Amino acid sequence: RLVTQSGVVGVSIFNRAFFKNNLTINREVLLVGKYNKLKNLFTASDIIFDLENNRIEPVYHLINGLKNSQLSKLIKENLNYEISSVIPFEYQKKYDLLNKNDAIKRIHNPKSVKDIKDAKISLKYEELFEFMFKINYLKKQNTKTKGLKRDVSQSAIDDFKESLTFSLTPDQDTAVRNLFEDLTSGYRMNRLVLGDVGSGKTIVATFAIYLNFLSKYQSALMAPTEILAVQHFNNLKPLCEKFKIRIALLTGSLKAKEKSIILEDLKNRNIDLIVGTHALISESVVFNNLGLVVTDEQHRFGVGQRNVLRDKGITPDVLYLSATPIPRTYAMTIYGDLDISIIKTKPACRKDVITKLVTEDNIKEVLYKMLETIKAGKQAFVVSPLVEENDNLYLKSVYKLQEKLNLAFNNNVSIAVLHGKLKAKEKDQIMNDFKDGKTQILISTTVIEVGIDIPNANVMVIYNAERFGLATLHQLRGRVGRGSSEAFCFLVSNLDKERLKVLENSNDGFYISEKDLELRGSGDLFGEKQSGEKVFKIANLKEDVDILLQAQKDSEEYINNKMYVNNKYYEGIIEDIKFIN
Repeated sequence: RLVTQSGVVGVSIFNRAFFKNNLTINREVLLVGKYNKLKNLFTASDIIFDLENNRIEPVYHLINGLKNSQLSKLIKENLNYEISSVIPFEYQKKYDLLNKNDAIKRIHNPKSVKDIKDAKISLKYEELFEFMFKINYLKKQNTKTKGLKRDVSQSAIDDFKESLTFSLTPDQDTAVRNLFEDLTSGYRMNRLVLGDVGSGKTIVATFAIYLNFLSKYQSALMAPTEILAVQHFNNLKPLCEKFKIRIALLTGSLKAKEKSIILEDLKNRNIDLIVGTHALISESVVFNNLGLVVTDEQHRFGVGQRNVLRDKGITPDVLYLSATPIPRTYAMTIYGDLDISIIKTKPACRKDVITKLVTEDNIKEVLYKMLETIKAGKQAFVVSPLVEENDNLYLKSVYKLQEKLNLAFNNNVSIAVLHGKLKAKEKDQIMNDFKDGKTQILISTTVIEVGIDIPNANVMVIYNAERFGLATLHQLRGRVGRGSSEAFCFLVSNLDKERLKVLENSNDGFYISEKDLELRGSGDLFGEKQSGEKVFKIANLKEDVDILLQAQKDSEEYINNKMYVNNKYYEGIIEDIKFIN
């Protein structure tokens, strides 16, 4: 055991029996390793006894067979190589930043805390400046790109609204007008509709599809899962029939003959709107006159996947949808190459979900509510973080939960399990059975987070809620309350109660995303990492917002004044941007 400033901590270190004689009472040591808060145990990978020189030791991410001392030695041996500085000289001088060589040397071999701070600021600014340069340059190029010509009058907006059985919210109305201006501007649209769960982004996208149809162009809507694609198809079909828009569904599970007929109709312009999954980006999919590409849950696709679909037309307009609310500051920078419409207000028919934090000791309260729900003919979701039981993390697996719930309900309730390791056909069957009411409780991992629409489900139970970010919990909560009945969400956890109470007190996804960023950092902000999403090596969106905003401003100035001309490094970056775009 080790006595620290915050109390007594258990320490474990393996294969170090020869240290026993050195570990005397009252001796100061430096431990390198990981601390497990639940067990109050520090597992040390190294112990340093020589603290006389008060050295600052860098700690690196390691792989098996490689020690921190070995990696540190290799790095120090290679610090003399010349590395070109990415920070333009004008800003390096303006902010008194270190050049790249000095910054790298100081962060790997610091002589003082000031060395670390100076190096970090310089490297963070460099990384964020380069990132914002790419975004601002890309946006500037996109605004100059000539687009498709659409000769449609303002009355199209009124015609569309009159066809609906409900009124648009103020934010939806603004987004529709944004789309009208984009699609009739003569320049290529590149817009993101960012909206909270259940805010009605799809109906806004439908307006763009309608306007595109009036101009005699084809549209494509790509969704990340087959379940979501089928859902979109079923929701869009009645409205499309009203406007005589010919709609089709293309997914990977279609039989060869069915797929062949759809592809032929698409090529011969007998289809105005095609809804599908990744199947839309296969080489066999050929459009006749593609004018609009809509990508739902765009962050679930890599840049390459999104661009393959976009490039199937000559200059189609592009519309991205995302139900991951993020703080406006970050939206305007990270998605800075896009025009953004934000939908915060929800339709009047959508009620707030009543959310309650419950400890495992009080789980009976949750079980009674689930039983009450099922007896009333409704359904419930139960979410677990893991598929398999993990003793180290004390988590409930989906299968363990299934056993417990079967026991609690005496096997009188139909319960199914859904997770990412199942085959696509199995997932679809399980989801369809739940949608058709054959299953009363669906136990799942976060595979249900995106887009699943089951109006009959009005209870959501999330076990080990402390393991999720607030933004993810809010997304999961959004799977219930989609019908007319009152809906409930139970967060089951014995830990992290202060953070989870944010969800008890608010149903505003944008406020919740701000709190998530404040409490957890940017790691969970965008959910699962996908190809094409920016992952910073040293910068942190939560801690470095001031540097980010300054880099945004400086990079814009750098581009507008064409200060990058004759800078060989930035000429290379521009070539890369043109290639990707």
